[in-house]
Amino acid sequence: MSNDKGSFNVGDLTAALKDEDREGLVNALKNKLQNLAGQHSDVLENLTPKIRRRVEVLREIQSKHDEIETKFREERAALEAKYEKLYQPLYTKRFEIVNGATDVEGASEDVKMDQGDEKSAQETGVPSFWLTALKNNDVISEEITERDEGALVYLKDIKWCKIEEPKGFKLEFFFDQNPYFKNTLLTKAYHMIDEDEPLLEKAIGTEIDWYPGKCLTQKILKKKPKKGSKNAKPITKTEDCESFFNFFNPPQVPDDDEDIDEDRAEELQNLMEQDYDIGSTIREKIIPHAVSWFTGEAIEGEEFEIDNDEDEDDDDDDDEGEEDDDDEDEEDDDDEEEVSKTKKKPSSLHKKGGRPQLHDGQQGERPPECKQQ
Repeated sequence: MSNDKGSFNVGDLTAALKDEDREGLVNALKNKLQNLAGQHSDVLENLTPKIRRRVEVLREIQSKHDEIETKFREERAALEAKYEKLYQPLYTKRFEIVNGATDVEGASEDVKMDQGDEKSAQETGVPSFWLTALKNNDVISEEITERDEGALVYLKDIKWCKIEEPKGFKLEFFFDQNPYFKNTLLTKAYHMIDEDEPLLEKAIGTEIDWYPGKCLTQKILKKKPKKGSKNAKPITKTEDCESFFNFFNPPQVPDDDEDIDEDRAEELQNLMEQDYDIGSTIREKIIPHAVSWFTGEAIEGEEFEIDNDEDEDDDDDDDEGEEDDDDEDEEDDDDEEEVSKTKKKPSSLHKKGGRPQLHDGQQGERPPECKQQ
C-alpha cells in the first residue's frame, strides 16, 4: 500500500481487498479524503477574509443549485420511465404486424387481388423489416456485411431497457430459429459510470453459439500445400473478419493494474466510442422510429439536418472570408498610408483605400444579397 498522499490508484484498493486488509483500505481512503480536503482548504486560506466570505456564499449557492439539479434528474428519470411504459403497447403492436402474428384491415383484400402472384399470397408480416431499417442508417450499415444479411433476415424484434445496478441500458435482439446460431436472444449491456455525461465503464455482449461452419465473425482460409510436400491436404486456418455480430463481442477494458501503451489506450478508447455510438444509435433512433428507417423517410430527415448544418458552416465561412477581405483591405490601407507618408502628400482628400471609412461594426460588410450569390 502506497503511503504517498499525492497518488492513489485502484490497484492499491485491489491489493488491500485481496489481502483482506480492511484497516489498510480504510486508511488509504482517509488519506485520500484528507488530501483533497487539504487542497481545498489551502485555496481558501490564501484568500483575504472578505473574498473568502464571498466564496463561501458562492459555495452555498452552488449547493442549492446541486440540490435542484438532483431533483431535476430524479423527475426526468421518472418522466422517461412513465412514457417508456406508454410506448410498450405500440411496440407490441408493431412486433405483431411485422412478424405476421396479426394482420391489418384491408390486407386480406389485397391478397385476393394478388392471387395470381403465389409468392405475394404466401408472405406474412413485413419481410426483412429490421434488416432494412438497420441498413438504412449510416452508422449501422457500415457494420453489416453481405454475409450478415442472411442471418439478420431472421431478426424479429429489437428492444431496450434501463438497468439500475450498475447504471446503464441493455439492448435485446430477438431472432427466429435460423441456420446460423442456436441463440434466439442476443443482448448487449452498457454499464455507465455516469449516465448524464455519459461515461462508459464497459460493455458486455452475449456469446453467440454458432452452428458448425456458420460463424460470421470468422472466415476459413484454405492454403494449398507446397509442391512436393508429403501432406497433400490443404492447410486451413480461421481468421477474424468484419461482421455486424462482432457487436456482441465488444472491446475489453483491461484491468486497472495492467499496463498498456499510449497508442493501445487511444485505439481502445476509439473502439469503445464507436461501439457506444452503435448501441446508442439503435436505442435512440432505430427502435423508436423503425418504420421510418425501413421506408427511408428517416434518411431524408437526417440529410435535411446535415444540409442545415452545412449551410450554417458555409455562412460561417462566408463571414470568415469577409473578415479576411477586411484584414487584407486594412493591410493595403496601411501600406498606402505608409507610401503617402514617405511621399509627403499633404492632401486630406485622399481617403484610405480610395473609399470612405465605415463606422465600427460596418467595416467591409457586404450587402445581404452578396452572401447568397
